[in-house]
Amino acid sequence: MKKIFSTLCMALVAVAMMGQNPVITFEKTEHDFGKIHEEDGRVSVVFSFKNEGMAPLVLSNVRASCGCTTPTWTKEPVEPGQTGSITVTYNPNGRPGRFQKTVTITSNATEATKRVYIKGEVIPKQAKPVNPYTVPVGDLSMKTKTLDLGTINKGEAKIGELEYSNLTDVEHTARLRMNAQDEVFLGSQVTLPTIKSKEVGKFIFSLDTRATRLYGPVEVYAYVTVDDKTVVEDAFKLTIKANIVEDFSALTTEEKQQAPIIELLKEHNAGSIAAGKRLKYALAIKNSGANPLEIRRVYCTDNAVNIKPCKSVKSGKKGSIVLDINTTGMEAGSYVREITIISNDYKNSIQKVKINFTVE
Repeated sequence: MKKIFSTLCMALVAVAMMGQNPVITFEKTEHDFGKIHEEDGRVSVVFSFKNEGMAPLVLSNVRASCGCTTPTWTKEPVEPGQTGSITVTYNPNGRPGRFQKTVTITSNATEATKRVYIKGEVIPKQAKPVNPYTVPVGDLSMKTKTLDLGTINKGEAKIGELEYSNLTDVEHTARLRMNAQDEVFLGSQVTLPTIKSKEVGKFIFSLDTRATRLYGPVEVYAYVTVDDKTVVEDAFKLTIKANIVEDFSALTTEEKQQAPIIELLKEHNAGSIAAGKRLKYALAIKNSGANPLEIRRVYCTDNAVNIKPCKSVKSGKKGSIVLDINTTGMEAGSYVREITIISNDYKNSIQKVKINFTVE
């Protein structure tokens, strides 16, 4: 009997002590933001609570489950019967889709740990339309001023186009100008000679390899005239590129057996020369095939190298390609220049040769 009485007393004491502790109660412990738009930025909700205990309530820590959620809360003690709040803010930037986050509250209340929850769905930002016409050409705009037609077989033609747009609020005119020698093999057309605001037109180019003797890399320039203002500047220059190659696909077995064969050294030492002088060097080639070897083109990307090639080499004979290198402006030292030779040798139609020399 005494034991039962003792246990009852202890229970009553515990209840009495609990009654003297703070007790935290929330009006709600969950909030659904529903659908929110990413571009609208942060959203917040206030969780209100009340101290229903008999002692002051102190929140020692409020922690969110991720960095995208930020809580702020009542820092001072909340007296019995009084209220406090926890504001939870969610940042939707870069977080499209559904979300659910937990905020954990630690206090001196009878129930030391409590949790509140937020959830919702972020509607992602709509991508802003990107203006592709970012290259100015007078009062017009283009995506690019370079048209690369790629590889074209000799004897064929190829068409390409460059778009232009009028991003201004007024009407403009557009036309093209080219050198007369280029117009022989590069045709052009302007789809909208008069272009209204926000319209898009096209400069259409057609390169006909039958009308030129050129082989290999080719660059042709056209100039845009806007509103009949003739300006020869890079800002108005269009570049049309192509690589013209010989098509050997139709050669018969007999033709291949009789084909020319180019023989040459891939690297040469042209010697030394005093600075400012011209260095001349003859690059020897041989045709060990049956039919004549035709030299289609020889070029170097360095304009200081002048080239005079032989045009044709008969079977079993030798020819030469004479190089004239202008060393004006070169400092003393060793130099290497690469020469490209294009011929009708179907197996080795493109040969690259290194020329080493020293400027003293």
